[in-house]
Order: sequence, then structure tokens, then C-alpha cells
Amino acid sequence: MSTTIESVTASIAEHAAHAPEFAPRRFFSNGHLQTILGNFLPRTHSLPPAESVLVEVSPTTNTHIASQVRCDCHWQPAEVRAARPTAIIVHGLEGSSTSQYVIGNANKLWQTGANIIRMNMRNCGGTEALTPTLYHSGLSTDVEAVMHHFVALFSLTSISLIGYSMGGNLVLKLAGDLAASAPPQLRSVIGISPAIDLGPSADALHAPQNRIYEMKFLRDLLARYLRKAALFPQTYDPALARAIRSIRQFDDRVTAFYSGFTGADDYYHRAAAARVLDRIAVPTLILNAADDPFVRILPDSREKIAANTNITFLETTHGGHCAFLTTPVDGYDGYWAEHTLLRFLLSKSAS
Repeated sequence: MSTTIESVTASIAEHAAHAPEFAPRRFFSNGHLQTILGNFLPRTHSLPPAESVLVEVSPTTNTHIASQVRCDCHWQPAEVRAARPTAIIVHGLEGSSTSQYVIGNANKLWQTGANIIRMNMRNCGGTEALTPTLYHSGLSTDVEAVMHHFVALFSLTSISLIGYSMGGNLVLKLAGDLAASAPPQLRSVIGISPAIDLGPSADALHAPQNRIYEMKFLRDLLARYLRKAALFPQTYDPALARAIRSIRQFDDRVTAFYSGFTGADDYYHRAAAARVLDRIAVPTLILNAADDPFVRILPDSREKIAANTNITFLETTHGGHCAFLTTPVDGYDGYWAEHTLLRFLLSKSAS
């Protein structure tokens, strides 16, 4: 690939003047409108065909067979692959490697000369048969397993983790769990609208103005659970899915029950990145919108973020959930979060 990281970075910098600070797209400043438009607006998809790789994220035990996740990968030429930045992109709740924000980021990163790993969480992207377990917000070790797998396979030297919403919690939790023992290849961690305070965010989903989001998530979660029950009838009881009316109920009756937690509160506490934000020791970017309909960041978490000099926290007045849509102009496509995280990633990739 003849295009160098330096030349593409310079091109990106030329467009930075269009939106150094976030200004919402005209007529779409409302957080709900941003969220809905951001979810459905298609991104440019000019990626080469992906190489799908199955990565074992937990071994066979006395109670479970091994679990695998599918990573859809785009590799730069072998002679430069190890030296190029590598981005592992992790989707949100009930998303996949084909979610629009994953595709949007992957395209921009690919154009800079980076390697791309679009990671599906356990069961996501049609992979329910690859694991006997459910997925949940605390499985940050899955991201760690993917990172170590590809570092070992290709001797990669610069890794960045990008997570949206639930995926943002996963990558931030991993960074906090690793703390000062993070591998030298991990150059940056980025969370977009990360659900770092799980309990308050789950409860916010149940507010009347947010029921449209909760019902969509819940419908998809219940359908996935019933598929799991059909695949693993000796493990999962489909009757547990009856009469569930909220995310908290689902997490209490299903997620916690089958994942080793005593209930929803125990799950939300132990799986939340909020517990370990103060331990993050690698350069980290958190993007959040004050008008996010349902992600809540509590004062205690904000204090930890402010006290940790490794974390850059950017909170916009508008932007909704995982959207941050501004007005396209002169070659700038208006996806502010994607451009902002790209500049952060490139600035840390060679440090």
C-alpha cells in the first residue's frame, strides 16, 4: 500500500478544522434524533473482503466446552502488517461486526493503513453455536484473548481497543483490570458512549421516554436466548424468558442466573468498568454526550475519570448515544466521533 500513515494523518488534520468541537447536525440536535439517525444512517463500506478468524476465548472446563468468537479481519500487506496500528473494534449490546458504527470506523482506519479486527462478542453475528455460554458486559477477558491471539500470530506492535456502548464498558474494564500490567503493544483504549455505570444505565432504559430502545434490545435479547435454548436444551430453560418486561428483569433472571452472579445488582456491580477507572494506565479516550438518552455516568465515576491523567474525557452537550452527527462539508462526512477517535488513535499508535 503506497499511502503512508503520515500522509493520511496529514489529510485528516486538514479536515479537523471543520469540527474541532462538536456541533450537532442541523435539525438533529435532539439526543433521541441523533441516536436514531446514527443507528440507521448507512456508512461508506469500501473495505476489502474480510478474513474471518475464530478465536478461543475460554477453554474447555468440567462444566463447559470451549467458547469461540468470530473476528472479521482486514490485514495490511504482510511486509508492513506488524508495524502498522491495529484496531480491535467491539460493538454494543445486540450489535455485531457489521453494525454501522463498526463499518464506519473500520473504513476510516483502513484508509490510514491500519489493520482492522471487527470483533463479535460471544453469540453475536450469528455465532450462538460457537459457545455454550451467554454474553454479558463483564467478559472483558474475551477482548484480552483476542488481543493476545493476534499479537502472537503476527507480532503486532501497536494495538488500540475501540468499544461502543456495552463494548466501551468491555474495553475500559479490561484496561482497568490490566492496570500497570497492560502489555506494551496496547497503545490506546477508546470508549464511545460507554455504559460504565451499568445499573443506572439499565434503569434509565426503563424510563417511559426510553422504552422504545429497551423494547428493541429486549426483543433481540429474548430471541437470542431462545435460540440458545434450542441449541443447548440441557443448559437453558426457555420458560425463564416468559413475562420479562425490562432489561433489569432479563439480567436478573437470565444473565445473572447463567453467568455466576447472584442477581442483577451483583452483575451490574462486578461487570462495570466504573469500579476500575482509577486503575487505567494506558492512554484512554472517553466520548460521551450529556443528552445520551440512557447511558448514565455517576458523579463517583466522573471523579475517578477526572483524577486519572491517563484518561481524556470529552463530553458534548448534544450527540445522543453513539451518534455525534455533525454537518458534512467539503469532504468531511460529519461523523465527528469517528474522526475524533481516529486522531487520538493515530497520535498514540507510535508513542
